[in-house]
Amino acid sequence: MSVETLCSDTLRRQFVATRALSVALVAPLSDADASAQSMPDASPAKWHLAHTTWFLETFILAGLPGYRLFDERFGFLFNSYYETVGARHARNARGLLTRPSLDDVLAFRGHVDAAIDRHWDALGTAARGLIELGINHEAQHQELLLTDILDLFSANPLEPAMFPAAHAMAPRDVAGWTRHDGGIVRIGHDGAGFAFDCEGPAHDVLLRPYALANALVSNADWAAFIADGGYAKPALWLSDGWAWVKREAIAAPLHWRDGDGGWTSFTLAGRRPVDPAAPVTHTSFYEADAFATWAGARLPTEAEWEHAAAATDPAAGNQLDRAGPVAPHGSASLFGDCWQWTASAFLPYPGFRAADGAVGEYNGKFMNGQMVLKGASCATPRGSSRASVRNFFYPQQRWQFTGLRLAKDI
Repeated sequence: MSVETLCSDTLRRQFVATRALSVALVAPLSDADASAQSMPDASPAKWHLAHTTWFLETFILAGLPGYRLFDERFGFLFNSYYETVGARHARNARGLLTRPSLDDVLAFRGHVDAAIDRHWDALGTAARGLIELGINHEAQHQELLLTDILDLFSANPLEPAMFPAAHAMAPRDVAGWTRHDGGIVRIGHDGAGFAFDCEGPAHDVLLRPYALANALVSNADWAAFIADGGYAKPALWLSDGWAWVKREAIAAPLHWRDGDGGWTSFTLAGRRPVDPAAPVTHTSFYEADAFATWAGARLPTEAEWEHAAAATDPAAGNQLDRAGPVAPHGSASLFGDCWQWTASAFLPYPGFRAADGAVGEYNGKFMNGQMVLKGASCATPRGSSRASVRNFFYPQQRWQFTGLRLAKDI
């Protein structure tokens, strides 16, 4: 992670805005909504609020003279996976934490925010680097908070809505392909500005000429895949993917349901008709790979995607700006709407070394068995993505806003 920080005033404004957005996101939730957990991969909204605050308290405030922990028990409750920091509550049992209440967690946030405000002028370069990391860490959890609530509400027979429905967007004509000549290109973070540790070091790769689709795969495209028996043709699927389809009886993207009126999908605005023009989301790597095979194409590698996005504004496209309607609707940008599966495994770049200390556990220890996704989604806070960002999930996971963009050889 870069230790380069923005000017103090800019960093402070970003910190305040990020902390405020998290609180605004949970405003529609009851204490019960914020306490429940739908599955082991997800966490309660209350836990996200507390964990991001624990991160700041543990790595920035705890060592400052005169600072008193808000509650000594919270370290055990809200540590995520930092082995060097100490023991922690089991991840799959976070939904059992009916106490502390949501109000208590919000009080914890207020305590930590006030302490950082008091000490701001005395924070050194290292501490401000951790503030910058904390801002970006919280942005990741804001997206997770939304997708975890979506999964939780989808399991409720009442199918509640968190936000009103987003306004329908007119589809943009971005069909076709963009050719890229390839060659020896440089990918990875170059050290200017913030980046997570796994984004570097920057290095050269050799790319053969390739083409990248101008548009994300749409719901209409996916409906055609289903209608053509895509989930019933083993030749389209990787062996592990076909075993997953059979074992889990997968027949459509997560949250899709076929009824008399056609396909519907559960969204943060409740169950809605599937918009044919919108990008398909909540698909696994296995599904994305099978669709690409069916379409006579393939998934891009992460190097191809990053090379194609090098001159693209990462703050463009449909991304999260405020608490409110959140839904993919389609845009002409490489960023936004949904994270895009690549054909690349999440592995260390040449020369990667984890940082010393607990923050070295941030990403490096997860470089095993997961696949890289690029871009940003409709739930990614705008300004927190870059061409070099490497999101990663296991190939069967699909509760996030995950979709795909096709590639092909030239």
